[in-house]
Amino acid sequence: MIWVAVLAVLAAAGAIVYDRLRLRRTLNSLDRMLDDAIRGTFQPAHFDESRLSAVEAKLKQYLDASGTSAARLAEDRTRVQGLIADISHQTKTPIANLLLYAGLLADKDLPEDCRDCVGQLTAQAEKLQFLIESMVKAGRLETGVIAVQPRPADVGALTETTVRAAQPEAERRGVQLSSLPTVVTACFDPKWTQEALGNLIDNAIKYTPAGGSVTVSVTPYELFCRIDVTDTGPGIPEDEQARIFERFYRSPAVRDKQGVGLGLYLAREIAAANGGYIKVTSCPCKGSTFSLFLPMS
Repeated sequence: MIWVAVLAVLAAAGAIVYDRLRLRRTLNSLDRMLDDAIRGTFQPAHFDESRLSAVEAKLKQYLDASGTSAARLAEDRTRVQGLIADISHQTKTPIANLLLYAGLLADKDLPEDCRDCVGQLTAQAEKLQFLIESMVKAGRLETGVIAVQPRPADVGALTETTVRAAQPEAERRGVQLSSLPTVVTACFDPKWTQEALGNLIDNAIKYTPAGGSVTVSVTPYELFCRIDVTDTGPGIPEDEQARIFERFYRSPAVRDKQGVGLGLYLAREIAAANGGYIKVTSCPCKGSTFSLFLPMS
């Protein structure tokens, strides 16, 4: 009886050792398969009825499908890049000519009703120009034609330059635009981030009534630098605050204002490409604050 028990224990131990060795071999095979897949050199090595052979076949199918999808994605991206370039090139001259001839007509001695038509023609041509430029910028960002390249840069110089560029429009609309001085360094692409901040400031000026104010301020934190654009405009209802960053979205309350609904979308995309984000705090009739968060350098 003792020998039987000993033999049973040895058999059980042998079975355990065998199972562990087989498991180790299987795991080593899977590890090699994944390494080959990462290097792009994977080829099935087992052609039998085992589970490992079935896993190899499925992995090969998956890699082939992924390669096909990646090739199609690259092809689609190339096609979109060409389309963007064509749109930019083919529309530039016609729009410039529209604005030129509208300007020439405006210099003529026209009846009042004709002068109104010329004014509308100029406004619509400018709107079309802005729309196409915004779509081209958004398309280039989305397809990677132009890459945002964050680097340590002066936030104070960013806000000062952007506010200075927006000052003439603020004065034309009777809005007081100001920025608080700051000495902070964060990580961002200066050119594209100026585009994003400029969109936030332009939006604030556009929706702030004459006599109101727009203020730009900076608050540094441990991980992020926050740039606030605060206005005294009509505010944004809570149920619309999540939608205002969508492409082409415009609130029904501001449909009479000039715009195409791309500025905030573009600003959000640029912020994300910098490794940051944008949030909004607003209350109807009490103004809004758009906060651009940029990673600290």
